Amino acid sequence: MKVKYLYQQLASHVSVIIIAFLILSLLFAHLTENFVYQNKIDELSSYGENILRDLERNRGSSQQILSEYGRVLAGRDIQYSLFDESSTIIYSIGRTPIVELKDEEWNKIKQGYTVVVKQDFKRLEEGVTFVLLPYIHNNQFVGGILLASPIKGSRQVISQINQYLLYTVMIAAVVAFMLSWILSAFHVKRIKRLREATSLVAGGDYSVRIPSSDFDEIGELSRDFNKMVEKLNISMEEIESLENRRRQFMADVSHELRTPLTTISGVIEGIRNDMIPESEKEKGMQLASNETKRLIRLVNENLDYEKIRSNQIKLYKQDIQLKEILEIIKEQLDVLAEEKHNEIIVEADEEAVIYADYDRLTQILINITKNSIQFTENGVITLRGRTEGNETIIEIEDNGIGIDPDEIEKIWRRFYKAMLSRTTNPYGEFGLGLSIVKQLVNMHNGEIEVSSEKGKGTKFILKFPLK
Repeated sequence: MKVKYLYQQLASHVSVIIIAFLILSLLFAHLTENFVYQNKIDELSSYGENILRDLERNRGSSQQILSEYGRVLAGRDIQYSLFDESSTIIYSIGRTPIVELKDEEWNKIKQGYTVVVKQDFKRLEEGVTFVLLPYIHNNQFVGGILLASPIKGSRQVISQINQYLLYTVMIAAVVAFMLSWILSAFHVKRIKRLREATSLVAGGDYSVRIPSSDFDEIGELSRDFNKMVEKLNISMEEIESLENRRRQFMADVSHELRTPLTTISGVIEGIRNDMIPESEKEKGMQLASNETKRLIRLVNENLDYEKIRSNQIKLYKQDIQLKEILEIIKEQLDVLAEEKHNEIIVEADEEAVIYADYDRLTQILINITKNSIQFTENGVITLRGRTEGNETIIEIEDNGIGIDPDEIEKIWRRFYKAMLSRTTNPYGEFGLGLSIVKQLVNMHNGEIEVSSEKGKGTKFILKFPLK
């Protein structure tokens, strides 16, 4: 059976409040009743002690004293009787006897004890409260005095108090019910808002947000819910971005594979069907060979990238003379630079060293330098190296065409290529070069930054920590 949370809250709150009020009411009624009867007993005891004290002081005028007290007590609906040591009544106001004494009560006052009875309904037609005090003269028991008062007056007071208490409990219960309803409805509304927001998120809406606060746990839950949705939204954007990149990757790979495969297929079909003249066959075979090598480079670059990304490559770091390795890069790429009428300049400190894997560092520098050569014509590519603090800094700067500021962050993406880079390039022509560079620099715990200005050139800054 389904019970709404609102009703559960109401039932729990109201039940607790009603039980608490009932317990308090019972305790209060009991304390009130005891208080009323105790006041009556104290009053009777006080009158009895005063009568006995006055009798002791004025033994010659005892009849007058008893008459005066009789008139006073009659006005307060109190009856009393005076008796001797043999329990014979010697003076009485009201019915005689007021109360028939039991043997145990008589024995108690003979021993000098006071007997108190708050309520007695058995010995008279109406209930009474009575006090029995011993009369001691010269340390001898000479009798006693019995004072009694009907309990109807006390019962009326107690009944009236209980009636007021009942009204108070009913009013308090109504107010408590209303407050409980308001608070429960408020919390249920907040929980319902959370449930609706959760349903929207389950439906794929990650833009939903709900008000949060630090007031209580529901407010904190709302805040955590917003954080969760925000992270889900970021994750979904990343997934969407990865999916778009996957589609682009498939399109780029298809494009890169289609051209050399088409060329190779055309050459083979031409040779097989004698469609290529004998003088052109050698040229066709060379073209097919070049396209085959191009496909092998594409596959190797992809494998290299995947190995780097999955941490399957182990680095063998050592201290390397920085100027020496920059000179080697210059020697390897001078011919390529001269083809585009570029000049490579090395500026490095003689004592500068870099702590890195030699083969992978060479791969990084060749990739970046070839990239600079590709986008520079009739210009200068400068290779700088120095040590600052606890790191080695390498700068590769050119004065080529530069990169659009909106494109800088994209150059690290796999298969990303600017339009001009689609010209034939013997290395990194598939857009994997800088992506591999980024991964290798990260594996060295290094950093790589790019700054560029359109039409003025590009600068790559690499920072490697020292050993």
